[in-house]
Amino acid sequence: MKTRRDVYQAIADPTRRAIINMIASQPHNVNAIAEKFDVTRQAISLHVKILTDCGLVKVRQRGRDRVCEAQLDQLSEVSAWVDQYRQHWESKLDSLETYLEKLKKEKYGK
Repeated sequence: MKTRRDVYQAIADPTRRAIINMIASQPHNVNAIAEKFDVTRQAISLHVKILTDCGLVKVRQRGRDRVCEAQLDQLSEVSAWVDQYRQHWESKLDSLETYLEKLKKEKYGK
């Protein structure tokens, strides 16, 4: 049984994030993607396979080209996970701001 890769594992790598950014607005073939990176085409193919395995990229055969299209719906899970921590830190920073204002008023009477 084949295990499906985790989206977090896929986006942990900066090259894979760059590939996602590259194809998010427009599909590219694997060769065009490989030309933008200082790694082998085989390395890019492996990155694309990982992105495909987790559902972030769909590869379509067009003639002799393998064209990569972004499938970014799964990133909503990542966004929701990050948002919970963003809210936590925003709350902490709001509390710090309130505390600093209190100290300022105590020190300067303003």
